[in-house]
Amino acid sequence: MSQSTLLKTSQLSKYFPGVVANEHVDFSLNEGEVHCLFGENGAGKSTLCSCIFGYHRPDSGHIELKGKSVKFRSPGDAIKCGIGMVHQHFVLVDDFTVLENIIVGTNSEKWTLDLEKSEDELRSICLEYGIDLKFNSLVRDLSVGEQQWVEILKSLYLDAEILILDEPTAVLTPEESKKLFNIIRKMSNNGISIILISHKISEVMQADRVSVMSKGKLINTVFPKDTNPQELTNMMVGREVKLRVKEAKNSKMTASSKPLLSVKNLKYMNKYKKFALDNVNLELYSGEILGLAGVSGNGQKELFEALSGNLVPDSGEIIYDGAEIQGKSSRYYMDLGIGLIPDDRYREGLIGDFSISENAILGWQRNQKYSKNFFLNYKYINKFTEDLIKQFNVIAPNATVPVNYLSGGNAQKVILAREFSHSNKILLANQPTRGLDLGIIEYVYEQIKLKREEGFAILLASEELEDLLNMCDRIAVISDGEIKGTVDAQSTSIQEIGLLMAGQAKAVI
Repeated sequence: MSQSTLLKTSQLSKYFPGVVANEHVDFSLNEGEVHCLFGENGAGKSTLCSCIFGYHRPDSGHIELKGKSVKFRSPGDAIKCGIGMVHQHFVLVDDFTVLENIIVGTNSEKWTLDLEKSEDELRSICLEYGIDLKFNSLVRDLSVGEQQWVEILKSLYLDAEILILDEPTAVLTPEESKKLFNIIRKMSNNGISIILISHKISEVMQADRVSVMSKGKLINTVFPKDTNPQELTNMMVGREVKLRVKEAKNSKMTASSKPLLSVKNLKYMNKYKKFALDNVNLELYSGEILGLAGVSGNGQKELFEALSGNLVPDSGEIIYDGAEIQGKSSRYYMDLGIGLIPDDRYREGLIGDFSISENAILGWQRNQKYSKNFFLNYKYINKFTEDLIKQFNVIAPNATVPVNYLSGGNAQKVILAREFSHSNKILLANQPTRGLDLGIIEYVYEQIKLKREEGFAILLASEELEDLLNMCDRIAVISDGEIKGTVDAQSTSIQEIGLLMAGQAKAVI
């Protein structure tokens, strides 16, 4: 082991039932290095980091820290050894303050914690890294981006020498992302070693080294200066992939002059007595893709639920083709031809114990195509589903497999196949490519474009601003439950959208 190597794994393997998560992975992290793990969904990045952080125990191979072999029985063991991890889904207590969340569970030789001393230490850390947080604020009152700073502060407070960041910019505005990378670089300069999991090529290129993973194996480790985005992407996918660039809209794709769906002054108050939707106004036209940009947790979920009939707003109007439909059942919305791709595939899009076939007709099981006299026509349903499996490249042995056994990306494909097959007027797509590999992302976006050509009105929400700029005709920006502005996708920029995401208002076009 070289003098600068802080951590390494040797021939690390981890298996789950029927799945090779990691296989003979040799990975190293140097002192003060930003090392990016780059790979598709299911490539093994998170599993490798979970083994390093003590969530999982490797089935074979070993981990060395500072030249000594270590075996972590739990994350607590890893934390004691100076390893911290900020998860994609935060591990915070909503009803605790920022200070309480940071110090909870920390070791103390005394019966009581010295809150004043802890607060002084945290203020010193915040001052050093330029982090602005009110320690007495409840976590539930913070933005998603601020909650991320809480997670990072906790690791710094615990004197982490190694910090694992799992997709850290997924919940940040462009300006917040820029600030985070400035802080990451400062941490690196201060000797903290960073393992960064990311699928954004612009972030990958900022690392000191990049390890590309595929199907549980570490394919190669390279220096960004010695490669380029195209080579890295090809290495990750294993074939030539055409990187998407902004394209001019086809002049034949002209939206109708009259909105198919209108939203007027929509309001909805959540369980915390905050307006998740606050006077939302939108118009959605046939033959148009309207993008919805915003940091996660700013009302996107509630808006999609309201427009699909799954949530009843407190006030305002939802008008479909000139008729008020608010208050109607979700079944009524489906019968109008409105399809929904939810952002949480397992809680809202699928029933895990049901087969692929049963999930492929979920909500439509009473349709005469699929049932007769209260009995499902499984022969027809399975044939219909097998065709969808081929069309959407769902990796599964057959249509009768429960979706619980599918990877996240393949489970998402089942939802896409169902909604693309059954909706015929409006498609509400909330993060439709989340967790998918580049190949199927290309396919999904091509299918969405075809739906626009067929005359669909499409509302598309994505955390990838580049994708919205490329795909959409107009982009609406949502922040704190309000539409801050609507811009033309051809003439706007990521910087302009970022300002709107941060709350700067702009006239709606």
